[in-house]
Amino acid sequence: MLKKRPTIRDHSAEANLFARRAFIGFIFVVSLIGILLMNVYNLQVVDYDTYKTRSNDNRIKVIPVAPNRGLIYDRNGVLLAENRPVYNLEVVPEDVEDLTQSLQRLSKLIPITDQQIKEFLEDIRNNRRFKSQVLKARLNEQEVAIFSVNQHKFPGFSIEARLSRHYPFGDTLTHALGYVAKLNKKELAELEMDDRATNYRATHDIGKRGIEKYYEEQLHGIVGSQRVEVNNRGRVLRTLSVEPPVPGQDLVLTLDIGLQQIAQHALKDTRGAVVAIDPKDGGILAMYSNPSYDPNLFVHGISSEDYKKLLNEDRPLINRVTQGRYAPASTIKPHLAILGLEEGIVTEDTEIWDPGFFQIPNVDHKWRDWLRWGHGHVDVYRAIEESCDTYYYRIAYKLGISKIADFMDQFGFGDLSGIDIHEETTAILPTVDWKRARFKENWWPGDTISVGIGQGYWTATPIQIANSLSILVNRGAHRQPHLVQVARQEENIKQLFTEEKPPVQLKNPRHWQIALDAMHNTVKKTTGTAHKAFQGVTYDPAGKTGTAQVVSIAQGEKYDAKKLKERHRDNAVYTGFAPFDDPQIVVAIIVENQKAGGGSIAAPIARQIMDYYFSAYPLETEAQ
Repeated sequence: MLKKRPTIRDHSAEANLFARRAFIGFIFVVSLIGILLMNVYNLQVVDYDTYKTRSNDNRIKVIPVAPNRGLIYDRNGVLLAENRPVYNLEVVPEDVEDLTQSLQRLSKLIPITDQQIKEFLEDIRNNRRFKSQVLKARLNEQEVAIFSVNQHKFPGFSIEARLSRHYPFGDTLTHALGYVAKLNKKELAELEMDDRATNYRATHDIGKRGIEKYYEEQLHGIVGSQRVEVNNRGRVLRTLSVEPPVPGQDLVLTLDIGLQQIAQHALKDTRGAVVAIDPKDGGILAMYSNPSYDPNLFVHGISSEDYKKLLNEDRPLINRVTQGRYAPASTIKPHLAILGLEEGIVTEDTEIWDPGFFQIPNVDHKWRDWLRWGHGHVDVYRAIEESCDTYYYRIAYKLGISKIADFMDQFGFGDLSGIDIHEETTAILPTVDWKRARFKENWWPGDTISVGIGQGYWTATPIQIANSLSILVNRGAHRQPHLVQVARQEENIKQLFTEEKPPVQLKNPRHWQIALDAMHNTVKKTTGTAHKAFQGVTYDPAGKTGTAQVVSIAQGEKYDAKKLKERHRDNAVYTGFAPFDDPQIVVAIIVENQKAGGGSIAAPIARQIMDYYFSAYPLETEAQ
């Protein structure tokens, strides 16, 4: 067997191969180092600001700071809506690992009802998880102490001291002030659409009704912020900077809380409404709807049990002053008398025979006067003083519904009064077109007869009735009803509601005085329907009573309140002003389902309002 010749190693070739491999490896290492240096450069130089910001985001936290809500005062400086400090147990859902388990453990330390947990879970479904949500409001000192000791066991949970809205006069002012309550999903969506959501980052409540809702933008203020340094557990180490929030504006109302309390006391347990206006500027002096309710129930979330109590047939949630629809009854007779004079249907000296009823020619139906045997010969003054229905049946029949509607429209009937709350209805000023659209029926002459005494299809709100009288005593000048007088922020004061609507103009201005003189006689003359209610007063009042039917009485039948269901009885109405020569206050009163009419039921309430208003020694107001 032959031996293989041993291979002679080529050291030169191996050296060249090694050199090539070493060079390639060197180039590879240098490339990696170059890439590393480039990345280091990008991190340290190019992207420095970006990573510094991200680092600060882990170290620095921006906390929104809620502004203090503006306060609300009455015209005399009495505080009507204030902010009180409370301690709330709040949770940031995204900071809690197991929310269900945490809630179970926490409920063993602090009493938390199933209803509170249910509402909390509903809130976090409707809001962003990084936003703090209230689990339990208004903790007492013992609950605060217990949680503080155990807070380290509940990351994401915290005790927050906040200012909470409080209404010291409770149900006395509910329908005027409204209330604030928790923001809901719909309201958040509306805020986002209006680009206002950022201003509510630290806010949990929003105005829901009344002044609180109408002036939400002014009352809320502007959110602030606080930059703080936190550790890896989120605990605040120090405050770096603060941008203070701008508090909401304080509002001064035209309301007089003493007058408001008198209105509440006067209505007592009856359903009804009282509104008083300063005719010189349209400021609302009193606005009370009965029954009412305590707005403080809604501030921290009303229970379902309490809410169900408010859903009864007395409808306390309805503001009867602006939403109650009532037949204006005889309170519109002075206005209709002016229209009759303007159109030449009657003159100041015209007398009409009243046998106790009115009939349309060739029609058997009789429209009865409230005085069954009639008033005899009646002129425009007696027609208002004694509230003669027959006189106005005749005027209405000759005028026709179109002229009546066009004239009454100028006094605000069938339209919003413009008062600065959202809860208002237009009620109904009937017309031919309205009836055709509503009932698909023609308008008949008999429909106009009922309208002539403020009945039939015609409905009005108490604020409309008061506003219409305010226009009358101002001889056509229209001053818009309003609740807010001024808004002030620190040293700045802004006057509100200085505009006026176009005035009502008459062909003969003398006709204003005729109607006003007749209203004066209604109180001053012994035959006037409001005479008894105002005997012995030191001021000089004028007014007009009214009785509004709730259900129709059959032809020939006599109204007997005792035989009717309580809800079917007539409404008592009164509207008046004082002093006669220089009106300073206009009132409108509605008392529902009474056995007697406006002269004996509503007028005495108006007297209580005016007695207080002109008293030299106002009563001391009491808050709850």
